[in-house]
Amino acid sequence: MPSLFTSESVTEGHPDKLADQVSDAILDAILAKDPLARVACEAIVTTGLVIVVGEITTDCYVDIPRIIRQTVREVGYTRAKYGFDAETCGVVSSIDEQSPDIAQGVDVGGAGDSGMMFGFACDETPELMPLPIMLAHRLARRLAEVRRNKTLSYLRPDGKVQVTVRYGDDGRPAGVDNVVVSTQHHDEVAVEQLRADITEHVIDAMISADVRNGSVRSFINPTGRFVIGGPVADAGLTGRKIMVDTYGGYARHGGGCFSGKDPTKVDRAGAYGARHVAKNIVAAGLASKCEVQVSYAIGVVKPVAIRVDTFGTGKVPESSIASAVNKLFDLSPLGIIKELNLRRPLFRQTAAYGHFGRTDIDAPWESTARATELAEELSLKA
Repeated sequence: MPSLFTSESVTEGHPDKLADQVSDAILDAILAKDPLARVACEAIVTTGLVIVVGEITTDCYVDIPRIIRQTVREVGYTRAKYGFDAETCGVVSSIDEQSPDIAQGVDVGGAGDSGMMFGFACDETPELMPLPIMLAHRLARRLAEVRRNKTLSYLRPDGKVQVTVRYGDDGRPAGVDNVVVSTQHHDEVAVEQLRADITEHVIDAMISADVRNGSVRSFINPTGRFVIGGPVADAGLTGRKIMVDTYGGYARHGGGCFSGKDPTKVDRAGAYGARHVAKNIVAAGLASKCEVQVSYAIGVVKPVAIRVDTFGTGKVPESSIASAVNKLFDLSPLGIIKELNLRRPLFRQTAAYGHFGRTDIDAPWESTARATELAEELSLKA
């Protein structure tokens, strides 16, 4: 029978996403000077304060307070009346070096931690991503766009979006059921105007008639008021929006966040590598839906397990696909870093609006250049 699935996204002004961007901005600044640096940097944002903690091992110097203030400024917290702003917020930093017990495993090319990571792809969208999360990101980005270009000058940086998609008996998207938009705004705008403007400039502008496939219920600022927002309303923390970062809950998640972690961290590199493999499997036409799980042991170079699940959509046996993946892809931490060229400053751009399905940024894990190779390898065994 038909079913519903909901995913959410948030704007870059959401407190948790602000923390993610601070963490990745610091990471990028360090990698620009020292590509071999070890970074595990987390941020907390609250009323008038940013706290940065973690472990960083590097010979270079970066001005962490300046990076933090610049990031807050770029997101849009530029006025004290917002309750949080780049010029007056306090900055506290407490950084240590990476534990030598962990470093000894990473130094030889092994995983810096034990754990499992997931990658996923499906053919619901051109980006080979689930439709609900792609629509949610589209609406959240649009909220920021109409704020920045002054189309809706009364909007403020904080915001959240949910999109519920109907799925038919065949498991394919059948249309959008409802949309929820909550956006911070100036105190003087009437809720009726805000709802009409968001409907016209955000929802109608971003969800086309063919995707809607009928009427769409909308819930815009359901409480009627969202003036107090950002860190002054809710403390933010790096890594609290991992479903926004990945597949909107549509696929499984290993539990580790990405932001603030250099590419030797398997939480990040393993998830990117698994997405890369899953996307190439779907792009090769080997399945219409694919989830790849990669498991690591601390200090061990190669993954201890790789699992491929095509949810019954595979054109060849899953065991054959897994064997081809093992043969063609080096999913060791250093193998992923080399394949995707990850020792460079490209992570701040991922810290809002998702790490996957991105065509607007340099995201090498989104490449499908290995699809032909996979298809040729498996055509011998099909």
